Amino acid sequence: MRSDSPLPPDRQLTAYPAPMSTIDERVIQFENMAAADPTNEMAHFSLGSAYLQAGRPAEAATSFERCLELNRDMSKAYQLCGEAMLAVGWEDKAVAHLNRGYEVAAAKGDRMPQKAIAETLTRIGRPIPEISDEAVASAEAFAASGSFLCQRTGQPGTELDGAPFKGTVGEWIAGNISAETWDQWIHQGTKVINEMRLDLSRPEDSAMYDEHMYEFLGVPEKVRPTS
Repeated sequence: MRSDSPLPPDRQLTAYPAPMSTIDERVIQFENMAAADPTNEMAHFSLGSAYLQAGRPAEAATSFERCLELNRDMSKAYQLCGEAMLAVGWEDKAVAHLNRGYEVAAAKGDRMPQKAIAETLTRIGRPIPEISDEAVASAEAFAASGSFLCQRTGQPGTELDGAPFKGTVGEWIAGNISAETWDQWIHQGTKVINEMRLDLSRPEDSAMYDEHMYEFLGVPEKVRPTS
């Protein structure tokens, strides 16, 4: 089990009913992170996700485009970028991103973004692109390699040795998040603690930290503690 988490060794993920961090606060936090390290694709990705949740799709699209400039293989970013552009009304541009994302996802066997993109294209009456022979061969080669695919980034990575902490969220992270993405969160999580001056022994600060982690890693609502 990896032991490089900034959390105290005996700290289990706690569940508090009302996280103190609002979406606007998270937007500001991710804006600061992206500004501090403009080459960090995950910071731009997280900022785009936060903008979407805040109802700011145009800014979300810009952040996702910046993420894709840094990493052309992040299938989830294509999906969310296309959805943000559709929300603004930029349909043709959105379809171009969705089509490219569908091909990227198919080439890596990244089924969740591929399915989501197909559903979006169908909803707006656009055809689902045919997969090239090259993409099919790439997907088959990836599947045969037995490599781990990070569900946050849609990129191949190293599987964690085990859950980073106890509970359903820790188990979800072990099964869906690569070691590389987890290491990026450790770096970003340390910034969250330092910049927001969090004391993880305080329930409200612990809840705020957890909320940032959920946002960064894309932990589904159904996995998060509810009580």
